[in-house]
Amino acid sequence: MPSLTVNGVTVNFPFAPYDCQKDYMGKVIECLQKKENGVLESPTGTGKTLCLLCATLAWREHFKDTISARKIAEKLQGQEMFSNTPMSSWGTAATDGATPVYYTDVPKIIYASRTHSQLAQVIGELKNTSYSPKVCVLGSREQLCINKEVMRQESNHVKVHMCRGMVSTRSCVYYTNVEERTTDRDLVNSILDVEDLVKFGTKQRVCPYYLSRSLKQQADVIFMPYNYLLDPKSRRAHNIELNGAVIIFDEAHNVEKTCEESTSFDLTPYDVASAISAVDKLLLEQAKEATASEDLNVENLSSGLKINIESIGKIKQILLQLEAAIDSFDVPSDKGFTKAGIFIYELLERAQLTYHSKTAVYEALEEIIGHLTGQPGIFLNTSGLQKLADIIQLVFVGEPSEKQTQQQLMESNTAHFKVHIHREKSFHKKPQSTDVWASSSSKKQGNILSYWCFSPGFSMQDLKSQGVRCIILTSGTLSPLSSFTCEMRIPFPVSLENGHVIERDQIFVGIIERGPDGVHLSSAFDRRFLPENMASLGNTVANLSRVVPDGLLVFFPSFPLMEKTLDFWRTNGHAERIESVKPMFVEPKGKGTFNEVIDGYYQKVNDPTSKGGTFFAVCRGKASEGLDFADTFGRGVIITGLPFPPKMDPRVVLKMQFLDEMSRKKTPGVKYLSGQEWYKQQAFRAVNQAIGRVIRHKDDYGAILLCDQRFKGSSARAQLPSWVRPYVRLYESFGNVIRDVSQFFRVATKLRPVAEKTSAARRQETVCSPDPPSPAFPSCSSSQSSCTQKAKQLDAHLPSLKRRRLNEHSVANGMARICIEYESEVQESPRRPANLLDALEQGPHREGEDPEAAAGVEKANHLSTLSLQCDKRMADEMRGGKRKIKLVQEQTLRGSEGVSGDGSSSSRVKGFLAEMKRSLSQFSFERIIQALQTYKKNDQLEALLAEAAVLTEDANTHHLLRGLYQFVRPHHKKTFDERCQQLTGQGCGYKPDHALSVGEKKALMLKSAAVGLTSSCSQLNTQQLNKGGGHLHQQGLRAPETGVSSKRDVPAAFLADVKKAIGEEKSTLLFQAIQSYKKTDNYEDLVSTVVSIFTERDEDFNLLIRFCMFIPTRHKKRYKEMLDALKGQSISAADVPASSEDPQSSASSSPPFKTRSKISSFFSGSQRK
Repeated sequence: MPSLTVNGVTVNFPFAPYDCQKDYMGKVIECLQKKENGVLESPTGTGKTLCLLCATLAWREHFKDTISARKIAEKLQGQEMFSNTPMSSWGTAATDGATPVYYTDVPKIIYASRTHSQLAQVIGELKNTSYSPKVCVLGSREQLCINKEVMRQESNHVKVHMCRGMVSTRSCVYYTNVEERTTDRDLVNSILDVEDLVKFGTKQRVCPYYLSRSLKQQADVIFMPYNYLLDPKSRRAHNIELNGAVIIFDEAHNVEKTCEESTSFDLTPYDVASAISAVDKLLLEQAKEATASEDLNVENLSSGLKINIESIGKIKQILLQLEAAIDSFDVPSDKGFTKAGIFIYELLERAQLTYHSKTAVYEALEEIIGHLTGQPGIFLNTSGLQKLADIIQLVFVGEPSEKQTQQQLMESNTAHFKVHIHREKSFHKKPQSTDVWASSSSKKQGNILSYWCFSPGFSMQDLKSQGVRCIILTSGTLSPLSSFTCEMRIPFPVSLENGHVIERDQIFVGIIERGPDGVHLSSAFDRRFLPENMASLGNTVANLSRVVPDGLLVFFPSFPLMEKTLDFWRTNGHAERIESVKPMFVEPKGKGTFNEVIDGYYQKVNDPTSKGGTFFAVCRGKASEGLDFADTFGRGVIITGLPFPPKMDPRVVLKMQFLDEMSRKKTPGVKYLSGQEWYKQQAFRAVNQAIGRVIRHKDDYGAILLCDQRFKGSSARAQLPSWVRPYVRLYESFGNVIRDVSQFFRVATKLRPVAEKTSAARRQETVCSPDPPSPAFPSCSSSQSSCTQKAKQLDAHLPSLKRRRLNEHSVANGMARICIEYESEVQESPRRPANLLDALEQGPHREGEDPEAAAGVEKANHLSTLSLQCDKRMADEMRGGKRKIKLVQEQTLRGSEGVSGDGSSSSRVKGFLAEMKRSLSQFSFERIIQALQTYKKNDQLEALLAEAAVLTEDANTHHLLRGLYQFVRPHHKKTFDERCQQLTGQGCGYKPDHALSVGEKKALMLKSAAVGLTSSCSQLNTQQLNKGGGHLHQQGLRAPETGVSSKRDVPAAFLADVKKAIGEEKSTLLFQAIQSYKKTDNYEDLVSTVVSIFTERDEDFNLLIRFCMFIPTRHKKRYKEMLDALKGQSISAADVPASSEDPQSSASSSPPFKTRSKISSFFSGSQRK
């Protein structure tokens, strides 16, 4: 495994790192060595997680090594152990200079991410490194508990108290085995995620939850969701020791929101009412027991409750007073009542909740909750009591001291908070208590008490105060860094805004201002639901789905906007158009069906018979966070608008007001964002996160399409990630977008072919690790679905390793692998090979093909044959206009014969390769095949001849050398013929026209055809002699057929069809574009208009093809290439009606100039000029 030295630390890395990865690891180690906080942005796909793990663990090992060096130096008392390596060179940077350090002082690494699924990906990356630290992953009982009795409970806090009760009485069989299994060697030395831990616990009948807590004590690296760190309650519950620890927040773009939410709460009337009901139930129970025993000493009661009935009564009184205090405010139905944060103490004091009473009340609440949740029988809702206990812990932080009075403590605790009281609008939607003792008060409407934090710096400062060594925040989307660090309220001396590892040809970024119909695209509040806007967006997505291959992601700003837009599309046919190209999958609101939907999307994209799929999702949703849409799963991402937070939401309004207040204070050395700056930042951070779903590794490529006119402003573009900004293109015309996107993917698929699509069974074989599993933990699930799931979640930071597994076959298959994608997708987007080298790539020499791949190759061979027919036809047509006319008439017949006949070029190529394989050894055959592929790439004929020299050694293989002539490029054919003459005594039948390229052949053919046509027309003008009659005509000119319009009626018929299909208004736009083209000869403007008009509806696409007859010869090739890209296959000659000026039809129909349509006359006139 390669190693490198970064800032004096030797880092082992799975492969040779890129420059951006070296920069990233350098910044990580700088933070660790200097004890400085860092904020590091590196795009997804640059190996961020791998660099973070390797750099951190390498520094930790270096830290331990330096301690060892110090201890050795102390024992040697100044003597040198190695003469060539003095002790001073071992370094002291890691161990903080002269400060005495012991092995117990080696910092723990606390690695936090947003979710357990993201942590599973990180742990998967750790397994790919050479490092084997002791690790532990923390989770909740909901994820780790395997006791069926506990897991049957609905509420999480009920599970907590039931678990505690069973542990205290040692009635949980899984808990009793924890101590014995803690030292299990397989457990301690293995790197396990949550899923692995649960499997181990189930197999060994030991509690995974308490097992993870015991492993935490000896772990070098502790993985956890970052709300465990940021929420003081969770931190205390998991007993997380932070002193001297290194804190890493991965996917840190969500840290800001989590910081604020972890220290905020909303207390609803339902919460208070359910708490009162629960206490009432307990009071009634205790009163009955007290009456029965006639003894109020609770210690003698059978219930085991450790507080007396009087204390329970006080808790009820507190709850009633709290409810009255909250409801005492007369709040308007449409607005709330807002106070400074310190008002929370005044409000709670009305309910006898103060710093003096907080401990007693909290302990009483915990005792009541534990007693009620441990009771059998009818479930009693204790969520309200739990909410009040959490509030006491959250509000009454710290203790007054001599240095800080109680008033000062309360002011500092609430400086970044606001109290907001507002009416409960959706009270009728709240779940009603199932408890039969519940009072009617639980169903009444009242006020909601909200205590909201508006500065993530509050949690960050609290974390820093715990004595951590340093805090590293990292993500792919933190830009702009200045505003992000400003919100955190702690210094970040180390920062990095990394570039991407991709090249220019791997990314396309377009801002689409208008749809195909010219309507401005915008998700602004006043336009988002306009029918014309939704229709234009639907047409845009439908057209882009044609040209973006495989998987296409479409992100909306919010769920309501997505749902309403999709309903409109279904009603008006837009959804049907998209569905016909790429089946639609929509992100659900709930978590339950998400996996099912995403599985369906992955399967459809991976299906070799499909054209891919379209996944509709929302910014800030589950699909935009951490899911891997690498390669074909995400070739394009469409952003349909800017996801600004809801501006009328009270929390958003108050946040903006809070920031404006702080900005006006102008505290020295402290910079705050303004409310408006924060509002924009939130929208663009969500956009940037969605953009990061595509281009997931160094060999990936994709298109980013921003479909909102508000992206065109320079200030908006400046908010995009630094690796995206250099490639942004602004489009005012939709036609140009289609053209450029088509061209981008045409080039990208040729330069970077990917592995062929495989079935689920074959995919499992590729993903599952071949390494032998450890005794207790299989490395890959035996289940196909779980294995596939791991494959989808794994971030593609190691594409080279993945490709190595795909390509571990014999070299004989090398030729097939080079263009494996083209062959696997030929059924859905066939492209005609440009020459015999392309035909060779689709040849028959591969072994072990499956039937679907064979069908693709057969179709590729058919296309190769058509290509050869075209070359032969152009050569034949050079003989003269008359003969050309005859060939045009017989083209379809000859084409069908060529494909099926034994003498087709495809059969000739197959036969040649088969003969060469029979005649040569496998080694020689593979060398020549490889030489042909190298020749195609570097165009070096001498290198090809050197490798083919083996064919000159035996007279029986001389004909094989001459057979390679068909694969040689035109400009080398003469040289090759001469060399064959020298080496074998016989040439290859070279003729001068063999050295002409396809373009040169076409030009010569057109020139020859024009001369022949002029000659034939000067001899005999059929139209003048017979006045258009059918009794006298030249050979090759068809007589008018009964019931069929003559050629001169084609333009007129086309105009009539256009007006009928698109209406007068768009017809006018079309004619204006044509007139402009006549004056300026600006092909780009003409095409952009024509494409936008004729691609708006599927049924109009044929008009776009027919319009080709009006395109002058100088632009016809480009136009046909555009049609090929739009349709996904080559447009046949039969699809494109010939114009009266087309060389293939000019001789067959030459109507008088004055009888032509206006369009036809215009283009002819334009050419003559």
